[in-house]
Amino acid sequence: MEKRCSSTTLAENNAATIFATPEVKARIEQEVRNLVAWILSGQSLTFFAFEAQLVPRILALGRLFVQLFLCMRHERFQAAHTDPGPGYKKHGPHSRRLGTFFGKVRYWRTYFYSKGKGYYPLDVELGLTGDGFSMVLRSYAARVATKVSYAQTALLLTMFLRWSPAQESIEGMVLGLGRHTEAWFESVPAPEGDGEVLVIQIDSKATPTATEAELEKRRGKRAPNPHPGSQRHRGRAARQRRGSKKRRKKGDKAKNGKMATIVTMYTLKQSADGTLEGPINKKVYASYAPKRHAVAIARREANKRGFGPESGSVVQIVTDGDNDLERYIDEYFPEAEHTIDVYHVTEYVWEAGQCLYKEGSAELIEWVEEQKEALYDGRADDIVDEIDKRLARFEPGKQSARERLEKVRNYIAKRVDKMNYKELRERDLEISSGAVEGAVNYVIARRFDCGGMRWIKERAEHLLQLRCIEVNDDWDVFIEFVHNKTKEQAQHERKNLSLKCKTPAPLPTYGLV
Repeated sequence: MEKRCSSTTLAENNAATIFATPEVKARIEQEVRNLVAWILSGQSLTFFAFEAQLVPRILALGRLFVQLFLCMRHERFQAAHTDPGPGYKKHGPHSRRLGTFFGKVRYWRTYFYSKGKGYYPLDVELGLTGDGFSMVLRSYAARVATKVSYAQTALLLTMFLRWSPAQESIEGMVLGLGRHTEAWFESVPAPEGDGEVLVIQIDSKATPTATEAELEKRRGKRAPNPHPGSQRHRGRAARQRRGSKKRRKKGDKAKNGKMATIVTMYTLKQSADGTLEGPINKKVYASYAPKRHAVAIARREANKRGFGPESGSVVQIVTDGDNDLERYIDEYFPEAEHTIDVYHVTEYVWEAGQCLYKEGSAELIEWVEEQKEALYDGRADDIVDEIDKRLARFEPGKQSARERLEKVRNYIAKRVDKMNYKELRERDLEISSGAVEGAVNYVIARRFDCGGMRWIKERAEHLLQLRCIEVNDDWDVFIEFVHNKTKEQAQHERKNLSLKCKTPAPLPTYGLV
């Protein structure tokens, strides 16, 4: 249940009485006089006590102002719509409690119905949805939920607003807004003032996902859970009740991770001294859909920003050498320069060195530094030749180390043409994927990969895309987009729509069909 406001007005508590605009106006004037009198009488209050007592009074006054606006609009609507239109009848007015920034506010509106169907036209006119929450409150709740858990969101709202929707309602708001993210990303215009070079960086991150066994336990009927009198013994009693856990085998993962793919896009601009300045207009996009979807989105956004296949502009894509991404990039970006992140290659070089020398030895460090020098000098094929020589005289008894060395050799040999780091540095282009690595941590890991979390991909998808919109600094424009779209749909269908959902939409399919 929603947490109630700390103080309520007479109008909020009296559902039977319909207040007119003059009555609410008089009540506001009286409350303002009372508030001024209270301030002038507080000569012995400390500022701490004054501010603490002022906040709920201001919120209560805000609820009266909201009610005044709604009463005025209801009366104006009644006067302008004496005839509901052909085929419609009127009933009411009916009262309703609306969850707003200031708290719950009661107002009245008339019901229009025809042949068993009806709607509240005043709500449609005002852009109010059928789930009982204002768009501003919904925006704040969902935006906070992109940063912290639903429980912490409810706590923060209660701290600052003195009330909060229930956690279930907040999640429903996220799922409802999340259904509009796909249309938003498709319709959002290209940013202005782009540079001459487009850089696209793509990476993936696994987040903990609930297993079928966990979902069955979560959705099924809960077993009795008697709590011992002492808090110290609850954990022991729970372990005795459920029995010992099955020991995981070597290599088993408790995380049950599912991959989310993230795309970071920005441009670089030519400066007077010939260097490339940036990043400019950096945007991120992430999804639990297959990797092909992420690359297709990158292609769509690149076209939108003027970097189409026939544009002749430089498009550079930086990845970690993922085979699937390489295949999709060849399909969607045949004109792009595909670069392998130099730090990923360096990690492979270290792994190769550890197959040849003792870990931490001076010989290992010296050998790796020689290969890194060749790598940054644009001689990645020399590293392949060096590894081939080592493999030719490898001791037969070290089969495991040989297999690891062959793996490194094949990784580098397959991607030599994407490791021209000397030329890239001379052109002042990117040789590492630092931007997307940071986005992986900030956009995905901080919100979706915390201890104890177990996600369902479809539910996490909506929150992940909303988090991308928030990180892109497009939140207010997105909320306005959803508000206008929902209002237009409600007007067209003559129906009070809801923006709160219990079930998530399927994962996006753009680029997959």
